[in-house]
Amino acid sequence: MIVATLLGLATLCIWIGCIGFARLGSALDRLHCATFVAASAGLPVVVLAFVADGASARAWKILLLVTLMLVNGAALTHATARTIVWRQATGERS
Repeated sequence: MIVATLLGLATLCIWIGCIGFARLGSALDRLHCATFVAASAGLPVVVLAFVADGASARAWKILLLVTLMLVNGAALTHATARTIVWRQATGERS
């Protein structure tokens, strides 16, 4: 029951991000939705891995991957947002 609940929570986070991405108009607003999915869906997956497998090597690898995804996602989001703001300020479209 716990596994199904955590999997449902991760799926719900992804769907909320997708609906927000489809509804929002500007690139910066959509970027927030993509970041939300990366930040919110990872935690239930990590907890799910530890509940299902215990402290196995697979669960620790999932924790490492989700942590790396958060760090890399933050850097990528920052770089993307800077580029969007720069393009809006200069009016450049390539």
